Amino acid sequence: MNLFSIGLTEIMKTEFDNLMTEESLIFGRVALEHKRMYRVWTEHHELLCEVSGKFSFQAFSREDFPAVGDWVALKPRIEEGKGTILKVLPRKSKFSRKQAGNTAEEQIVAANVDTVFLVNSLNEDLNVRRIERYLLLAWESGANPVIVLSKADLCSNIEEKKAEVESVSFGGVPIIPISAETNEGLEKLAPYLQPGKTIALLGSSGVGKSTLTNRLLGEEKQLVNDIRMSDDKGRHTTTHRELVLLPNGCILIDTPGMRELQLWNSSEGLSETFSDIEQLASQCKFKDCSHRNEPGCAVETAIESGLLTAERLVSYHKLQKELAFIERKADKRAQSEERKRWKKVHKQRKSF
Repeated sequence: MNLFSIGLTEIMKTEFDNLMTEESLIFGRVALEHKRMYRVWTEHHELLCEVSGKFSFQAFSREDFPAVGDWVALKPRIEEGKGTILKVLPRKSKFSRKQAGNTAEEQIVAANVDTVFLVNSLNEDLNVRRIERYLLLAWESGANPVIVLSKADLCSNIEEKKAEVESVSFGGVPIIPISAETNEGLEKLAPYLQPGKTIALLGSSGVGKSTLTNRLLGEEKQLVNDIRMSDDKGRHTTTHRELVLLPNGCILIDTPGMRELQLWNSSEGLSETFSDIEQLASQCKFKDCSHRNEPGCAVETAIESGLLTAERLVSYHKLQKELAFIERKADKRAQSEERKRWKKVHKQRKSF
């Protein structure tokens, strides 16, 4: 397999060459992750890999471990079809969310992505507040977001729905209605689906990501159940993240449906997603205006004049509060992990 055809760049190749302390090391890209085991695409073989003991010991957090889309340096055991990952190369982008549950740990959904297709279904489940969350994390990831409105064949008021989405998307984010069933609008995705480029499909369960993958791939790789008549949702059957090589050489990452999308360290993404509010805030009388009944508040004036909805400001405050909570919790967890790390080091030293 030609590594440049699956997203390798000259910059990444140079970084790998600088790491080459052993002639036996090779370069590869993580195609699938399952319980700390990794399928890695290399130049000649697909290998089943795990990280080395030293790698695992030195890893400080989940972010340090390989994720789907990562480029890694590994020592192969070709005759066994296996390998050992020694290092993850620096990522040019990563889409992350907070790990589900009562924890402050990052979950990397996809790495080294060029464009994120934020897939939302054009049915009664279309939710602009959810789209705000996806946009926030997409901007933070370093990849370019594209909003894909699926199941256009089931919608009778596409322009009205599209206008709803436009009301929360700024920065020139493309909004593309499609139908993977009838192929409507798929040609508008072509500029992003270029050879060597990596596209991540992200969205809730049942929005049509697997059907779209099948159409782009030209075969039924992902199983898709029929739409439930009760709520117009398809049952999503993707159970893991995986690289898929399209016939034209584009790399696709299909992901399981996200039942919840909790934020993770997204202060810059917040500014991008709510650029309209932050631009208005710069015109407020007081620099520390909280936009809650202060005199001379340009944001509240915009709401009163109909230029901004009250719901959008409520969403902005809610996400600000959520990010602040995650930051405090993550900081406490980092301190705890650092203490555990040093205890492990001291324990190991005493054993010598």
